[in-house]
Amino acid sequence: MLSNLCLCAPALCFQEGVVADRPGVSEGGADGMLGQETTEIPSYVSKCPSNGLCSKLPPDCMTCKTNFSCVYGKPATFDCKIKPQIHCVDQRNNEVENFTINMTCQFCWQLEPTDYVCTNSTSCMTVSCPRQRYNATCTVHDHIHCLGNRVFPKMLYCNWTGGYKWSTALALSITLGGFGADRFYLGQWREGLGKLFSFGGLGIWTLIDVLLIGVGYVGPADGSLYI
Repeated sequence: MLSNLCLCAPALCFQEGVVADRPGVSEGGADGMLGQETTEIPSYVSKCPSNGLCSKLPPDCMTCKTNFSCVYGKPATFDCKIKPQIHCVDQRNNEVENFTINMTCQFCWQLEPTDYVCTNSTSCMTVSCPRQRYNATCTVHDHIHCLGNRVFPKMLYCNWTGGYKWSTALALSITLGGFGADRFYLGQWREGLGKLFSFGGLGIWTLIDVLLIGVGYVGPADGSLYI
């Protein structure tokens, strides 16, 4: 009589190792679902080398407690713990879960520009007065430790380039500026046509452009910087 009893759970019912009939669930399907739950690997695991020093792991591999006594700009010690499925060792080559790291007490957005990478904008004018800024999204490098969000917004000056060379533009302005070659090269075809049909403004426009291009006041039409 006891062999016929069935222990029922909300999802499955087992009777001596046999999965009870349930719409949409078979024995193989149940095994598949259980296998998926046990074999799922977190995305951060690929960034975390196994059996290395815990203190050398990237920040994505650990969780650290906030040190409220740290002083901005000064070295500080933080208590950290590795995330699940991560294995690391201490200085004595013993596998541990809890450890400490030393880093400078500062927020991620206060790091040096070499410690993070930001998105570029190709729609703002780099040659303008005053200089234009754009909203960038910056991400801290994996090996850098800092406080707060590792992805943050920041206002940056427009500094992208479209591949135009200052030396080429200046050479064209000196040699063929009377025909508007410098303006055509910079993508300013209206001014180029004006110089072409006016013979460089009878030479006056040509001399002015040599000066303006020489000091960098006249740049590419797309607003980019010279290279």
